[in-house]
Amino acid sequence: MPSILPAGTTPSTMRIGRPRTVLFVAFPDMCLLDMTGPHTSFWAAGLRLRQLGLPAYDCHTVSLHGGLVRTVEGVELHTRPVSDFARKQVDTVVVPGSPNIAELIDDAGPLADWLGKVAKKARRMASVCTGAFYLAKAGLLHNRRAATHWGMCELLQSRFPALAVDADAIFVRADNVWTSAGVTAGIDLSLAMIEEDCGRDVSLFVARELVVFLRRSGGQSQHSTLLQAQTEDGGATFDELHAWMPDNLGSALSVEVLAAKANMSPRNFARMYKQKTGRTPAKAVEVMRLEAARRMLEDSDRNIDQIARQCGFGDEERMRLTFQRNLSVSPRDYRKRFAG
Repeated sequence: MPSILPAGTTPSTMRIGRPRTVLFVAFPDMCLLDMTGPHTSFWAAGLRLRQLGLPAYDCHTVSLHGGLVRTVEGVELHTRPVSDFARKQVDTVVVPGSPNIAELIDDAGPLADWLGKVAKKARRMASVCTGAFYLAKAGLLHNRRAATHWGMCELLQSRFPALAVDADAIFVRADNVWTSAGVTAGIDLSLAMIEEDCGRDVSLFVARELVVFLRRSGGQSQHSTLLQAQTEDGGATFDELHAWMPDNLGSALSVEVLAAKANMSPRNFARMYKQKTGRTPAKAVEVMRLEAARRMLEDSDRNIDQIARQCGFGDEERMRLTFQRNLSVSPRDYRKRFAG
């Protein structure tokens, strides 16, 4: 076996000598992207590992009884029965979610039973989006922290009160059980697992192959301030303004400036904006500046004072106070935790 290893990798984490079997669990009405995002991530990691002469991931789509499984989008997947892997060493199991999980979970006993059994021999169990309901049903999240789609957090917590739902996290690792937020967060989850297995270089290779420009850490928020503003608007009233604001955060974004951009009087704008978005214009500007600063702290090497001025805070101290007020952490500590 060649001795070359990706940066930060050890022979133990690579488990040199055999491929690692990864099972992607299909069931009727599952969400296709919940599975294909992680599946493609592990496939792309295999490309890089083979280039390095190292054993790749051995990926399979399985279901309880095998055969065709129809996703909620109407795509039918060919699956192998889980019995095919009864005597094989399983490394990782990934369970996707479904928008119909509230109905599906009541009849999930057989699948949950199998997940509980395979968890005893698998190195790692994982779920994407509402797949966390299946892991919880199998008893794998008891007294553990977990993530799921933000719209299903309350339901997950109420159905399984013994776990602790993290409503904001992109993904959560609790010992050898990993859970992620909705849909595309499964790619973030997969990149983190691949980095744990193979090192940062392989994970970055996968991110480039998938054209994932921003690799989000598990502790980052699954909520986008801009997306939330657009969702809460209840219409297209301020869509143009919300598209303009991120490109002009370094300017003085007073109520008068924003009102003029929206072609409204300042008084009517302030009233209508609060009514439509649930926050004042000043608060909207603050959280957009905060989100922009977070991205720069994660992805650039600009110094903190430069970031503060570019995002419109004026100086480092004002940005520090905003971070403390909203995130209970300083910009410097945030960078230490999340910088790529």
